[in-house]
Amino acid sequence: MIARMISSVLALTLGLGAANADELIIGSQIPLTGSAARAGMGMNEGIQVAAKVFNETNGKHTVKVITIDDESQPAKAVAAIEQLNAQGALAFTGGYGSNIIGPASDAAERLGKVYMTSGGVATELSQRGLKTFFRISNATGYAKALAGLSDTLDLQSFSLIYSTRESTAEVAKLLEEIWTAEGKKVTLHPFDPSIADFKPVLHKIKLQDRPEAIAMVGYENDYVGIIRAAKVLKPDAKAIMGTWSLATPKMWQDFPDLMNNVYGTAPLPYPAQFNTPEEQTFAEAYKEMHNKEPDYLGIFGYVQGLLLFNAVAEAYDAGTLNSGGVQDALRKTEHDTLIGKVIFDESGDNTNFAHRMAQHQDGAVAIVWPKESATAEARFPAVPW
Repeated sequence: MIARMISSVLALTLGLGAANADELIIGSQIPLTGSAARAGMGMNEGIQVAAKVFNETNGKHTVKVITIDDESQPAKAVAAIEQLNAQGALAFTGGYGSNIIGPASDAAERLGKVYMTSGGVATELSQRGLKTFFRISNATGYAKALAGLSDTLDLQSFSLIYSTRESTAEVAKLLEEIWTAEGKKVTLHPFDPSIADFKPVLHKIKLQDRPEAIAMVGYENDYVGIIRAAKVLKPDAKAIMGTWSLATPKMWQDFPDLMNNVYGTAPLPYPAQFNTPEEQTFAEAYKEMHNKEPDYLGIFGYVQGLLLFNAVAEAYDAGTLNSGGVQDALRKTEHDTLIGKVIFDESGDNTNFAHRMAQHQDGAVAIVWPKESATAEARFPAVPW
């Protein structure tokens, strides 16, 4: 493993009585290299901001976050959990991709320690009977967001391109069920995660499907390959949309020629608009640490981090760290967060998770659905080619 261990502890003592402050060690297993690095780095930024805010505001404890790069590989994620545990981690956060989060959270369960993430949505993750697994997002929230935007745009036919990985296939299945039940035409195009050339798929879509919209359920490199092929073949579609890690400023920064008019999920616009005191605290800390505006990956990382830090501190104070106190603290109450109320059920799922749809608009990420949250009108029909 690239033991790229980042001891990111912002063990700040502002407002703390140093003699009374107890340092709580949190382990973060996260992809900083490999195929999921772009998403992992965004989540990591949010976790670091959560540590900074917690350390400056808790008044009693500080957290020390020890981060290990899992290199986007399941085996190295498990090794990271074991290594973090050996370094005294009281709980774990991070993780991106259900295929990586699954074995990593299994390892955490064997250790009897909580694992908190926003990076895996496969339903199976919360159906394993684990007591220590928690996530703030799920597949249903993503599928409902794409379906909701599609209804608003009155789209009636779709070419649905999706990776055969577990979580992506599950979201695609949910979308197919929703759209089929509404009487809409759906043509499925599953692809193996190893595929890099999407021109044959786009050729079929152009000549055979002729859909009103192209929907993608995959990861960053998949989106780039699909849109690149679409720019070459130019199918006559009115819209192209995807799920996570797509409507982000980083994707625009890296691929400005591909992203304009593309839809993806996002909780907030970019540049973000922060109004409440908590939102402003987050935004100011983020800009101070990273010298840029936060995006939704950072927001999710912040929310999962702060929820975990507060729960660990509560269990520490109650003397229940080793008897289920962290998971009890997470489940027993509703949590007000930057993404709305978070309510964990017995399986560790956030039953209140809902998403919004955004669109890349000339460098900005505008929320376009639902209507009550919109920051701009959707550009429609419009595609990047």
